[in-house]
Parts: sequence; structure tokens; C-alpha cells
Amino acid sequence: MVTCMEENAYPLEVDVLTAETDFKNGAILLDVREPMELGICKVEGSLDIPMGQIPGRLEELPREGCLLVLCHHGSRSGQVTYFLRNQGFDNAVNVAGGIDAWANAVEPT
Repeated sequence: MVTCMEENAYPLEVDVLTAETDFKNGAILLDVREPMELGICKVEGSLDIPMGQIPGRLEELPREGCLLVLCHHGSRSGQVTYFLRNQGFDNAVNVAGGIDAWANAVEPT
């Protein structure tokens, strides 16, 4: 799978292990889950904006560099990724499997 940290290579979706590597290398991780969900588990250092607030908060999002979008299983983040791409955020990349896959593969604790 292509990493989004390669020069201007922004795939539509990456797996969680690729996302973790990209995040450690400077990518922004946008978590679009609700505050209640973040109370259960959260990736330290993520930018947390619930899905419904994204349209009103576009100015907070970077248009350069990789913008990884995360939710619970990957469905909402996929929708947000498509929305952002339609708004000119060509750097938006869905994290396949969401926090569920992240918890299983990256941070099981």
C-alpha cells in the first residue's frame, strides 16, 4: 500500500499500520468520532472534530501534508474523506478499519 507521506502521493485510503507510520512521520490524524466515543479510546495527538462539525470547521484543516481521517470502523471517515476531497482537500486519506482496526493492530491496550 502507498504511504501518504511519499511526495504528494495521497491515496484515497490506507491501512492502519501505514496510517500509524505516516502519523509518526508528521501526518495529521483527524478523528471524526463523537466526544462520547473519544472518551472510550483516543489516539494521543489526534485532531478531534466530530463529523457533523467538519463543514463549519474547514479552516482548521491543513490543505498541505497528509490528512488521515479516522472514525470507529471507517465508514464515517470514508464519507468525510470524500466530502473533504470535494472541497479541495486532495490530501484527505481514509484510515481503513478505523479506531477498531487501530486498537487491534497498533495499540491493543
